[in-house]
Amino acid sequence: MATAAQKLTLSPSRDIPFNKLVLSQSNVRRVKAGVSVEELAEDIARRGTLLQSLNVRPVLDADGNETGMFEVPAGGRRYQALAILVKQKRLAKTAPVPCVVRDPSTQILAEDDSLAENTQRVALHPLDQFRAFFDMRNKGMTEEEIAAAFFTTVQVVRQRLRLATVSPVLLDVYAEDGITLEMLMAFTVNPDHARQEQVWESIRNSWQKEPWQIRRMLTETTVPASDKRARFIGLEAYEAAGGAVLRDLFSRDNDGWLQDVSLLDRLVDEKLKVMADEIAGHGWKWIDASVELPYGHVNGLRKLTGTTQDLTEEERAAREALRNEYDDLESEYAEADDLPEEVDRRLAEIEAALDTFENHPVTFDPDEIARAGVFLSLDRGGELVVDRGYVRPEDEPEAAVGGDGSGSGGDADIDGIDADVDPSARRTVITIGSQPTDTDDDEGDVIKPLPERLVTELTAERTLALRERLANNPSVAFLAVLHKFCRDVFSRYISYSPAMEVSVRNTGFSLQAPGLKDTPAAQAIEERHKAWEARMPTDEAALWDWLISLEGTEQAALFAHCAAFGVNVLYEKADRYGGGTVTVHGVQQRLAEADRLARAVELDMVEAGWKPTVENYLGRVTKPRILEAVREGAGDRAAELIDHLKKGDMAKEAERLLADTGWLPEPLRLIVDDMPADQPVADEEESLPEFLAADDEDGSAAADEGTVQAVAAE
Repeated sequence: MATAAQKLTLSPSRDIPFNKLVLSQSNVRRVKAGVSVEELAEDIARRGTLLQSLNVRPVLDADGNETGMFEVPAGGRRYQALAILVKQKRLAKTAPVPCVVRDPSTQILAEDDSLAENTQRVALHPLDQFRAFFDMRNKGMTEEEIAAAFFTTVQVVRQRLRLATVSPVLLDVYAEDGITLEMLMAFTVNPDHARQEQVWESIRNSWQKEPWQIRRMLTETTVPASDKRARFIGLEAYEAAGGAVLRDLFSRDNDGWLQDVSLLDRLVDEKLKVMADEIAGHGWKWIDASVELPYGHVNGLRKLTGTTQDLTEEERAAREALRNEYDDLESEYAEADDLPEEVDRRLAEIEAALDTFENHPVTFDPDEIARAGVFLSLDRGGELVVDRGYVRPEDEPEAAVGGDGSGSGGDADIDGIDADVDPSARRTVITIGSQPTDTDDDEGDVIKPLPERLVTELTAERTLALRERLANNPSVAFLAVLHKFCRDVFSRYISYSPAMEVSVRNTGFSLQAPGLKDTPAAQAIEERHKAWEARMPTDEAALWDWLISLEGTEQAALFAHCAAFGVNVLYEKADRYGGGTVTVHGVQQRLAEADRLARAVELDMVEAGWKPTVENYLGRVTKPRILEAVREGAGDRAAELIDHLKKGDMAKEAERLLADTGWLPEPLRLIVDDMPADQPVADEEESLPEFLAADDEDGSAAADEGTVQAVAAE
């Protein structure tokens, strides 16, 4: 007959007065970790109970009898927390403490119990803590109460609560260790669960799942709080207008993103309009305000020269005091590695104040103000930038005078300002973001100018009609292009906003060989240019009639002279990956067109006067290149005579040997075009000429790039 398995008997629990307990030396915890004993004491006091009983054993005397005292091998921190409460007289010495009493005859060591209690605990998954905080708040606890209960900050509580609000789908993935805590933090920047899940689906199988990438994808339709527009109006004004802000609680700077971009732009335009109205009160003719003005927006405009107002005696004294304070602070902390925060802040304040003195107000002539305008824009920090005093060409004094010098403006005075209009009644034309503003809705009987859009549409039709007529009149077309070329090439004329947008772009030579301006070609171009310039009228208005008066051969010669300034066959360092403005394919195409043009005019660089010298070639290439040049130009024997020399001496001897041979380096040779017209273009790198694509003997790319650039410039 089988015997029944013996049942386990658990150690009994009972309440023992605190003064009957002593801390055991068998407790294995020696190092402080986790919540402090003081914080644990506060938690026990708040709860009014122990969440976990103490594990105790009877203390025996020498004969093995119980003494009535109990030692605590497991639960030492709880015992110490209770001791603090007793010492603070918040707990009676005889207060009963729930304990699990071990049989003194057990074979399990006290150290064993102490170690097991600490190692067999399973740490709470962070997600459980997030959800617990969330449930506690939903059941009435405030964020401050939760923070106080768990001895943390309100910010940490808010972060945990935010993590608990991420899409349940992503929380489940996090629970299975499918994403990291840092990635989960990134998902909190946008509360839209659908968008969170959409982003996760797009990156879940990607090797790149960085938190910064997740944040970027979740905020791609928003504007960062660091944007100049957001700084200009301020987050408070944006939120007061009903705008929503996404905030990253896990960023040190508490980064945010503005969701309503249209609202942001409207608030920016409104604030710019208010500031523009204030500046308009000074009498400016126009104000052009924009978040960011385009590059070159002042091209063709005349800048007014104003008079800087002198500082008063009080201002001079204040400026001097600030300078002295700045010098004293710099001297005092000259040896310090880091400036104290308050000192650093004060130095910045002084610098800003001194800048104000340096940028003292500038006054302008009232008559000039009446025809000039102001640009408003924002700098990177969102501060308003006011750039005053620019005159447009049509507002210049001479714009109101006819080309023949006679007035064509009726009663308009010589300054181009309507004399019949009271200056105080003139209204400044304000443009915000390229859109004119006009608050006067009462049209009355006044005939206003046509809408700009309508004018643009009408002139588009006129442009097409004029193109058609010009295409059927070659002589006028030739004359129109020649007229524009002359305005481009001769510096006495202004080529501003032409109707004929054909142009000659005179390319300069940033890299050039010594003596380039003294070459026969340079001197011939200069002499011919001066000869034409001496014949041409100084007044641009007379240029068209003068061109008509020329014979056909003279017109053709002048046309060729101007067109020649547009030739650009320079080699430039290209971006092989296509990221720059100059590409490998572009360089290859330019050099191919250069060969075609050179063949058409039968260019011969030897006849043009080029000879290899130490300065223009031989001293700037490697020894193998020098020997190759001598071998090609003067023969193998000549190359053998100098192959033992040092590079400097070799270059000098090579110059002598090649002086009258007519040898040219590859960039200057006339290439014969044998390629069939239908042959496909090769790979960009392989299609470059050998002297650009190959490495020389020393491993340097493109046969000494600096030499190629300098030689090609000739």
